[in-house]
Amino acid sequence: MAADSLSAERETARTHYRLAVDSDLDALEQLEQQSFASDRLSRRSFRRWIKAHHGLLLLAEDHHGLLGYGLVWLHKGTRLARLYSLAVSPRARGQGVGAELLARLEKQAAERGRIFMRLEVAKSNSPAIKLYQSQGYRVFGEYSDYYEDRGDALRMQKRIRVFQQEVSGTSGIQPIPWYQQTTEFTCGPASLLMAMVGQLLSQETTDELSAAKVWFTQEQELDIWREATTIFMTSGHGGCHPLGLALSAARRGFDTEVYISTEKPLFTDSVRSEDKKQVISLVHQQFLHKAREQGVKVVYQDVTQDILEAWLSSGFAVLVLISTYRLDGKKAPHWVCLTHMDEHCLYVHDPDLSPEQQLPLDCQHLPIARDDFEKMSAFGADRLRTAIAIRRVPKGESP
Repeated sequence: MAADSLSAERETARTHYRLAVDSDLDALEQLEQQSFASDRLSRRSFRRWIKAHHGLLLLAEDHHGLLGYGLVWLHKGTRLARLYSLAVSPRARGQGVGAELLARLEKQAAERGRIFMRLEVAKSNSPAIKLYQSQGYRVFGEYSDYYEDRGDALRMQKRIRVFQQEVSGTSGIQPIPWYQQTTEFTCGPASLLMAMVGQLLSQETTDELSAAKVWFTQEQELDIWREATTIFMTSGHGGCHPLGLALSAARRGFDTEVYISTEKPLFTDSVRSEDKKQVISLVHQQFLHKAREQGVKVVYQDVTQDILEAWLSSGFAVLVLISTYRLDGKKAPHWVCLTHMDEHCLYVHDPDLSPEQQLPLDCQHLPIARDDFEKMSAFGADRLRTAIAIRRVPKGESP
């Protein structure tokens, strides 16, 4: 064969990688049908992901057509990316297309500021698990009865952005199970439930399943909301006051500390009506009086990340109030449960499973860069910073 013919053959056989466009929908739909017997992405979903600013839909192709695709979701407001789907055509399997798609997606996600990539894979899918493990992914959890065929899924994660300097001795990940709030206004109670169960799990005699069954109920969630609500807030139901949540924890046997950056009544600026402002102020004073009676430690001081890290290191579970602006653009007050801190990120359990997130995996141990968290943890025009630390004191130990 002539040299120019060999060169032309190599050129046509070369694999190209590019982002998907609308004209790829037919090929994507066909590959999806070939690759998965259930849990398939629809044509409508592909079209949505092609246009999504928070998504990466990368294709591999040669002169014969589509070889594979990889889809990554970039979690807004955090440093987390999730591999949503990966598929390789039967004619291209075993040629490294899946690994190359994954590597390119990791690179693009890292360039957009993401630090971790997560995924879920069928426990029975040995080839896929082997691929992910070969690329540095490690199992960190499991979902039972996850797929339409009732199959189980492994949860895997990889750090895709490596910093020049890594430090040891960071606060370890707290053994805190995730709980989803059941209403749009109970993020505070849901976060407190996670914190309390996490404290119970830190005691070796406590069984995780039994603790979660007792505490993770809507009845408990709503009871705490009634105890801690500010009555009014923004345009909907009242949220939860930090002192109200602290009192709820104290009533349930937890030692509590609260840091608040101002001595003024909280959240009055979230409503326009003077009557509502008066009610919120009265509730604030009631909580303050009860906190003094119950011995809840209240410190009027800005909540720094050093304080949060000191709490974690001392064995406390921590709740932090954030603004959701960088998550959904709504500037709403929102409680989250802090699970871990390292040199670069704070990690939180977010109890709000929004329609966009779709999976509990997307709400657990969310990595948020320290600079981003600094901005996110100041709410309202007064830049309110507040956090709650709780600890279950073991028997025989002084609070």
